[in-house]
Amino acid sequence: MSVSVLSLIRPLGSVSGLLQVGSLLGLALLLLKAAQLYLRRQWLLKAVQHFPSPPSHWLFGHIQEFQEGHELQNLKKRAEKYPCASPRWLSGSKVTLTVYDPDYMKMILGRSDPKSHELYRFMAPCLGYGLLLLNGQTWLQHRRMLTPAFHYDILKPYVGLMADSVHVMLDKWEGLIRHNSYLEIFEGVSLMTLDTIMKCAFSYQGSHHADRISQSYIQAIQDLNILIFSRVRNVFHEYDIIYRLTSEGRWNHQACQLAHQHTDRVIKLRKAQLQEEGELEKIRSKRHLDFLDILLFAKMEGRSSLSDKDLRAEVDTFMFAGHDTTASSISWILYALATHPEHQQRCREEVQSLLGDGVSITWDHLDQMPYTTMCIKEALRLYPPVPSISRELSKPITFPDGRFLPKGFLVSLSIYALHHNPKVWPNPEVFDPSRFAPGSTRHSHAFLPFSGGAR
Repeated sequence: MSVSVLSLIRPLGSVSGLLQVGSLLGLALLLLKAAQLYLRRQWLLKAVQHFPSPPSHWLFGHIQEFQEGHELQNLKKRAEKYPCASPRWLSGSKVTLTVYDPDYMKMILGRSDPKSHELYRFMAPCLGYGLLLLNGQTWLQHRRMLTPAFHYDILKPYVGLMADSVHVMLDKWEGLIRHNSYLEIFEGVSLMTLDTIMKCAFSYQGSHHADRISQSYIQAIQDLNILIFSRVRNVFHEYDIIYRLTSEGRWNHQACQLAHQHTDRVIKLRKAQLQEEGELEKIRSKRHLDFLDILLFAKMEGRSSLSDKDLRAEVDTFMFAGHDTTASSISWILYALATHPEHQQRCREEVQSLLGDGVSITWDHLDQMPYTTMCIKEALRLYPPVPSISRELSKPITFPDGRFLPKGFLVSLSIYALHHNPKVWPNPEVFDPSRFAPGSTRHSHAFLPFSGGAR
């Protein structure tokens, strides 16, 4: 009897001992992690000690600036109150230096610091690692291969294709406004820019204005824009394992699949066309190749080390960047003109006097619309299509005012705050096209609607 009791007690004792050891080990790891976070925070505090900022919570940082729905207004307040740059705490152990001074911008964009993997990786499931997300030698190799697609002369025949897509959009709008007193333009502009990029860069024949697949793609990209910004603002969603289990994570996955279905369809269709007799010779004889043809032709000829995954990443990137930021820019330009009818009327008169009896803008017209160009630039100043970009310092940096940051620090270049900085642009909230009048002068890095520098 005593033997059987002992045989039961010993395993229980061993289990209890294992639990104690496990608890101690877990506690030690927790304390180690807490010590690492504390030391990390102290290092960050020391790094930004010369850059004042609004008070932040020791754990949640400046998260209230994101949750209040007034992020852009808070950025403008920073630019007014804190010179050149200010730290923005995303959590207790994560901070970026938000920059909105042209001299600071010039210094950073003149270097070769990589894009911040910590922030840009959230875009990778959608875009893959193409020109937008790549860094270093791989980026340089892809950029050199695709350089012919950006040749100045290749743009000239595209103007007619763009005009055709615009006419289709306007005809559709004329039909809609007969039945409605208002018109939501962003979807229509997005379909127009997608139609344009498909014809100009992907050799597509047909129309994307009424294509259900294209409309699904547009919606998927809009969803992904919302989801990516939402994820950046949620400290718990930074971890892929946790994010995949959330409703937003599942929504993100579905939107990525829809976007990839569209690009896969485009690649498959063009590959099939290139297999047709005579099509390959026609491509060889072209002086300038379209974007997708450069990729496929180089791969077929064995002159490229691109994998199928790399190829799709470049297509995903170019299709997204080629239509989404353009659609956003055009929509905000139309908004700016609609809310300032006196400037809109001057643009209308300028274009009408230039076209006469003509029906479409041509390449030669583009440098004969000075006032319209001024209005476009001023709208891009007020509403930059990409509000910020990020870099991770590959080496220390000392700014013109003597303040400095160490290697490894994250820097956010706030294009929106730069464009609304009253020290750079007097009365920044006023729509004033004369800022861009011929002969006007400004800092080389005061106006950066599409970034600047080698990238």
